[in-house]
Amino acid sequence: MKIAIIGTGNVGSALAKGFAKAGHKVITGSRDVSKSKNNELVKYSSNISQKTIKEAISEAGIVVFTTPPIPAVEVAGDFPELKEKIIIDTTNALFNPPAPYKTAFEGIKAKTGSSKVVKCFNTTGAENMENPRYGNLGIDMFMAGSDPESKNIVAGLAKDIGFEECYDFGGDDRVELLEQLAFSWINLAIFQKNGRNFAFKIIKR
Repeated sequence: MKIAIIGTGNVGSALAKGFAKAGHKVITGSRDVSKSKNNELVKYSSNISQKTIKEAISEAGIVVFTTPPIPAVEVAGDFPELKEKIIIDTTNALFNPPAPYKTAFEGIKAKTGSSKVVKCFNTTGAENMENPRYGNLGIDMFMAGSDPESKNIVAGLAKDIGFEECYDFGGDDRVELLEQLAFSWINLAIFQKNGRNFAFKIIKR
């Protein structure tokens, strides 16, 4: 698959490395293609290339937003071709929502008119994105959205990069709940000072 990643901060970089390692073609899209972090990612794998945001979106079948929520909604409104793409929203609007929308997910759907927006890769830290394995155990990922086919593809991507399972939280009405799960991780990691090297795992009897 060809995957565009818009935003190459910690989460975007971790996902780019994971997707590339799994054999997917990754295109990092940015306003400034000379950014050093993008250059480092290109050196990391021959499966990663860097292009403008427009080029990345045009060439990819899947577009992953890893920017803060407000820029994600702004970019979504600039490219009508996004309507035909599978869009993955990794953002959390817990502290800075993209008004008038409660979440970037809501804004991206409104701006693009796409039914293929999936919330995923937002409930844990970048360290766990880059390495979702704890010994022989793979940690879990979670997703939400209204399009079953798109969610199946996104679940496959999560497993490709090492997550054990990708659990379906439900439709668009569960996106805010999924962001609260992210806040639970942030609370434990940062505010309760447990550090970032832990993750959520569902255990079934």
